[in-house]
Amino acid sequence: MKKTLVLAAFFCFSGLLFAQKQITLDDCFVFYKFYPESGTHFQYLKDGVHYAEAENGTLHIHSVLNEKLDSVLTLNLPAAARAFDQFSFSEDESLLLLRTATEPVYRHSVLASYYIYHVQTGNTTTVFESAKQQFVALSPDGSRVAFVAGNNLYVKDLKSGQTTQITRDGAKNKIINGLPDWVYEEEFSPVDGDGMVATKWSPDGSMLAFIRFDETNVPEFPLTWYEGANYPRRSTFKYPKVGSPNSVVSVHLYDAEAGSMTGEVMGLEPDDYVPRINWTTDNQLVMSRLNRRQDTLELLLAVPARLINDPENSKKWIPSRLLLQETDAAYVELESENKLTFLQQGGFLWTSERSGFQHIHQFSPSPGVTGRDATPGNFDVTAFYGVDHKNNKFYYQTATPTPLDRQVWEGDLKGGAPRLLTPKNGTNDAVFSPTFDYFTHSWQDANTPPFVTLCKRSGEVLRTLTANERVIQLRKEYGFVDKKFFQIQLADSTLLNAWMLQPARMDSTRKYPILLDNYGGPGSQTVQNQYDGYVGSWHQLLVQKGYVVVSVDNRGTGARGRDFKKCTQLQLGKFETQDQIAAARYFRAQPWVDAGRIGIWGWSFGGYLSTSCILKGNDVFKMAMAVAPVTNWKWYDSAYTERYMHTTKDNAAGYEENSPVNFASMLRGDNYLICHGTADDNVHWQQTTEMINALVKANKQFETYYYPNRNHGIYGDNATRHLFTKLTDFVLEKL
Repeated sequence: MKKTLVLAAFFCFSGLLFAQKQITLDDCFVFYKFYPESGTHFQYLKDGVHYAEAENGTLHIHSVLNEKLDSVLTLNLPAAARAFDQFSFSEDESLLLLRTATEPVYRHSVLASYYIYHVQTGNTTTVFESAKQQFVALSPDGSRVAFVAGNNLYVKDLKSGQTTQITRDGAKNKIINGLPDWVYEEEFSPVDGDGMVATKWSPDGSMLAFIRFDETNVPEFPLTWYEGANYPRRSTFKYPKVGSPNSVVSVHLYDAEAGSMTGEVMGLEPDDYVPRINWTTDNQLVMSRLNRRQDTLELLLAVPARLINDPENSKKWIPSRLLLQETDAAYVELESENKLTFLQQGGFLWTSERSGFQHIHQFSPSPGVTGRDATPGNFDVTAFYGVDHKNNKFYYQTATPTPLDRQVWEGDLKGGAPRLLTPKNGTNDAVFSPTFDYFTHSWQDANTPPFVTLCKRSGEVLRTLTANERVIQLRKEYGFVDKKFFQIQLADSTLLNAWMLQPARMDSTRKYPILLDNYGGPGSQTVQNQYDGYVGSWHQLLVQKGYVVVSVDNRGTGARGRDFKKCTQLQLGKFETQDQIAAARYFRAQPWVDAGRIGIWGWSFGGYLSTSCILKGNDVFKMAMAVAPVTNWKWYDSAYTERYMHTTKDNAAGYEENSPVNFASMLRGDNYLICHGTADDNVHWQQTTEMINALVKANKQFETYYYPNRNHGIYGDNATRHLFTKLTDFVLEKL
């Protein structure tokens, strides 16, 4: 009887295995079969009760209160404008700004053709016909539009149709007006925005502040393009590396009412950064001044003289005064676009790590008054959504109840207790209507794709926008396994957060190989309770093939407070490497792990870390794969690297001891793969070629793949599928 039951169970289980669909690389990187819908591709309208979605050249206007109340705003557009990929309304919603024919420049910046659609008349006008534009912004009063073309700033009067060229000295690789240079775009773009903004209208629409970048003395980096011609094409762009000259920046203001410049804002040193410009609610300019070492950030308040009725100095600025100073022994965090928010009632909100955790502090209008911590607690604030001035409320996201989770809260500007809007564990995010009466709530966890709903401010759900049933069903059909979270304790009792994917049925008679997936860079987080529909599907493919995939957040990663994140200062990569090696040793000690088959892979900083680990951890790691890795910190950009390492002059040992290129002789075997795009403007192909030079000199065998004309993301024309084919084959062969 027992034998019969055992056989029945065996055949039943075998049938399940046979029925389980096998994940393919095409599923992951051609069809993106497991990628979920976000359900939030719309914009709330000003009344806070309606929202607009674009579809086939029209806008569908929906009611938050009744999904059946659907109207269509048919746009009578010229052919060239119909394929717009982005739209935004003017403040009074009488105009639509449409973006078409987009060409990527760097990570955030694009060249495009922009059109303005007049809702009442149905007329469409081009913003500028002579060239494609960058950074196009309507003035708050809807009377003008500002844009950059050819590194010069322009303003177009929408009533008269007249275009005024504000600057005339813009030139490639020399002067940029109103746009960030490469390093500002890469390193000072906020995580909650599309890119660093170097031009801003005043609230009343009468003035335009902008940053001018003089990059004349910044060294150029060459790129070579292989495009089928007899000779490859060459291009260069300005890229400041560690210790080399940065752009010299200055802040200027254009008076749109008077049609003239009003002079330069004073108070900057040649090496200062200006990562943000802002306006107060009463049209005073606030300039963020950050020293090159990035340990002191000052907010300087500058007032145009004409605002205080000083006609003799109407084209000058009243000298800047200090509004606030932020210092940190390591560096001042500058992630959020909303780090500074002025209140209509007076005063401002400021995000800071001064308490040991990232929190929102409220400052009164009176100068010199110490701000109160408006979000106290031993957790990090991870996003700021805005202020409801009418009701004295503000909205934000926190890394609670654990650093792996995210919750959305309502705060009180009058000091009342905060209110939790999204109590469910996992990753909660929100997009609020302009009135904050409604919000789009996105919830997900590590094993559930996003579930998106429309909610009232109270948290009451009005309706579901997407439940991603398709992806949930596919997970079942393909036998996806659940991600499990746990912690690894270091020798000094520090706990590292980790997750693991194991085959659905672990065979007690065999031992399993392990692949560590890592990133590990400052403030990052791969161990988070959120869904991964991209590389996560590739992880599931490897699990189907009998591998265990894990990820560990080393010291230096985010959502655990200032000290945990900034302990790596001046020795970037040291603790990170030690922690990944310690994690490998932890797994090697587990009875179900094949101790001789532990590998690691990563991209960018993760590629740096996997390279460092295969060298310094050559006794525990059998193989490593590195995509677009940094191999020597002195070859990376100034703003990022000096933030964490200072310069080679000030910290020579930190650079030498934590750059993998110096440890090539420690490689064992031929189980190292390094891949790179030759047109990578971020982590240059130089990083990989120099690593190859070091490995050849040390007589070490390795494998390399390079991708012509591809940037840091290595995509386009089958590149992603091709790369992951090699990564998969390398895992199967070497691990």
